Amino acid sequence: MLNDVASVRAKVFDAVIARVPSERWTEQADGGGSSIAHVLLHLARHQDLAITTAIRNRPPLYLQHSAALGLSDGPDWAALPEREDPQVSAAVDADALVQYVEAVFATTATWLTRVGSMALDTIPATSRRLVNLAGLPVDRLDWLHRMWDGQPVWWLVQWPVIGHGNAHVGEAISVRNRMGLSPF
Repeated sequence: MLNDVASVRAKVFDAVIARVPSERWTEQADGGGSSIAHVLLHLARHQDLAITTAIRNRPPLYLQHSAALGLSDGPDWAALPEREDPQVSAAVDADALVQYVEAVFATTATWLTRVGSMALDTIPATSRRLVNLAGLPVDRLDWLHRMWDGQPVWWLVQWPVIGHGNAHVGEAISVRNRMGLSPF
């Protein structure tokens, strides 16, 4: 899993962040779909909530980064749904977004290097932690609570971090290519 997470991180930084100028991160290629800013924030938010909050029982890193991101006055669920809120994406500071994405991947890698395999089968109190530590109400984000609650730690790494991460990296690469920025 550590190698899989490192692979997602490498694709995010090498294939997207390094190739798309930050001033273009809020563009919607072909007049629709998600922007790079949304995809990066969405991917990081889900990984942060899965690792930091659901598994490690800590407030999400997002709370420390929201002011720098320009989102301290926004909803606690900013960029969690698949559908982009253009106002949220437009408010995001690109440098702060890179710092947040870096912090999330670093925290995940540090935790994964230390976790024992026996811990992977435990089932954390995910829904309670999402409410109490991240301020994410069940009634507003019922889909997230339903999907994640009752899942073992290994699932929270395999799906929200690795599977979901790879899916959105592919989406970001597609956006990059439709912007005419393919390196090939």
